[in-house]
Amino acid sequence: MISVENHIGKITVSENFLTELIRRAVCDCFGVADVCSVNTFRSAVSAITGGRLFKSKGVSVRTNDNGELYIDLHIKVSYGTNISAAVRSITHKVSFTVEEAVGISVKAVNVFVDDMNY
Repeated sequence: MISVENHIGKITVSENFLTELIRRAVCDCFGVADVCSVNTFRSAVSAITGGRLFKSKGVSVRTNDNGELYIDLHIKVSYGTNISAAVRSITHKVSFTVEEAVGISVKAVNVFVDDMNY
């Protein structure tokens, strides 16, 4: 659970909801083929189970004492995609989606391009 207290009051959001919201926002961006698993173990388990075991694959969310979110994304892009434009688009869309849906400010969105879909 992620809890933040601001001028509106206390906001509590489940981590599963937040990671799924972010994952869907990322997958809707142009040039993104998929989100990738963060490490080799998760990647192997995701391949075997079809992604059912680790629902938050490729999305890591953490918060600081001020209630600001830090989001790490691991993605796979489509061949021919302008990576810098795609990363800017993803950063903007994820920040906007989280702030609109949940009301928590996003301090940073770190995008790691791990793979390319040929």
